Amino acid sequence: MSLKTFIVLLGPPGAGKGTQAQVISEKLKLPHISSGDIFRENLKGQTELGKLAKGYMDKGELVPDDVTISMIRDRLSRSDCSTGALLDGFPRTPTQAEALASLLSSLDGSVKAVPYINVPEHILIERLTGRWTCRSCGQVYHEKFNPSKVQGKCDFCAGELYQRDDDKAETVTRRIHVYLEQTQPLIDFYQQRGVLLEVDGTLSIEQVSVDLLTALS
Repeated sequence: MSLKTFIVLLGPPGAGKGTQAQVISEKLKLPHISSGDIFRENLKGQTELGKLAKGYMDKGELVPDDVTISMIRDRLSRSDCSTGALLDGFPRTPTQAEALASLLSSLDGSVKAVPYINVPEHILIERLTGRWTCRSCGQVYHEKFNPSKVQGKCDFCAGELYQRDDDKAETVTRRIHVYLEQTQPLIDFYQQRGVLLEVDGTLSIEQVSVDLLTALS
């Protein structure tokens, strides 16, 4: 009988995954473990794994799965993960999902649920390409959901608003396509194992939170 509960949260850029991860983490008292945070921690701390990963990154190569898995193992072995964790950003492929299953098994745990925040592509594009940032103070606006009072000017410091390259339509569309293409096999993997929980991400933030927690209970 698995004692620890591990949840893998999936969702494309613009689906509100970061916000929902916080809600799930607080409600279920599980630490939110982001693969990006783990990488940054190892690189900054110059751990053996961090140095190993940096060697690949400096050559423009992908960090091998076994290095990433070792970082994840190290993080999940800490005391705050004694009852499980919420994983975000890992796994990204069925191969990584298999490796994760094997790792969790050795830690007396398993992936109990995989909530997938599903949002149609055209809505993701609308959400992401509407973002404008203040050059002076960094305040972020959205032309539809959170516009500034005066177009092109920041409400707080009157600085100029500009659109980051990351938020431009071409970049956003490419990011979403890459995510959906790469993640579909992972969605299929977890669906076949009966742990995928699909949630409608087009609803309000509050409603998505309610639906996610209901699905997870």
